Amino acid sequence: MRSHNREIIVYYDPDSNSGKMTAAYARSLSQNVIVYSYDQAPPTITGWRMILNSLAVDPKELLDKSKEYYQNEIKGRDFDDEGWLNVIKRNPKLIKYPIAIHGKRAVFCQTPTDILKLIPPRRAETDYEK
Repeated sequence: MRSHNREIIVYYDPDSNSGKMTAAYARSLSQNVIVYSYDQAPPTITGWRMILNSLAVDPKELLDKSKEYYQNEIKGRDFDDEGWLNVIKRNPKLIKYPIAIHGKRAVFCQTPTDILKLIPPRRAETDYEK
């Protein structure tokens, strides 16, 4: 998954405070923010694979193991990467934190300010650079 270099894409759970704050924080950083609830998350395994590659994490690391569905239906089961991708695709509400994408980079936003990891620091202009 990739975004334009001036746009930020945020996937989040609109029912979580952390998700709402991350989406709001993204909007404060850029006018070009596209926000998707996890219900609107990438519909394909390929889209999720691209996000996971950008995050550099295993699919299982995205999941909130404290959620009831995980405890009742998934806990103790072992899947290959393709199986975990299917779990994410079919149950995106199990994702524990918002995911933000900017260009080719992505970050798992444990806190709303983690989105700043995507934005390069602005260079201060000095007389020597002119």
